[in-house]
Amino acid sequence: MSRGIWKGPFVHPSLLKKVDKLKTGDKKKPIKTWSRNSTIIPEFVGHSFLIHNGKNFIPITVSEEMVGHKLGEFSPTRKFSGHTPADKKAAADSGGSGTPKAPGTAPKAAPGAAPKPGPAKGKEDGKK
Repeated sequence: MSRGIWKGPFVHPSLLKKVDKLKTGDKKKPIKTWSRNSTIIPEFVGHSFLIHNGKNFIPITVSEEMVGHKLGEFSPTRKFSGHTPADKKAAADSGGSGTPKAPGTAPKAAPGAAPKPGPAKGKEDGKK
């Protein structure tokens, strides 16, 4: 369930203080935050944040397209390391087109294609 519109977006109060302090100052250093559930508001546009993902801080620069989203959406907490080599080998074998063929083997016909005429099998029809 989403937050009530009458309440407005949630932004951690200390985060608002840090942004206001950064606006008055000259230096533009990134704001370090653990508040992943804070909503990005238009005042954050152009500022850079260091968002904690549970292990380390991910640097993010806020743009206009990010307004309305949560800070946590832009710092993934899980790292995808890829599939195991056995899965890659199985996928390559089932692919078909990229696998090398043994010498002397003919390519298979497409399903539904008419068979090619070949040498006649059995007795010749010319003898009666």
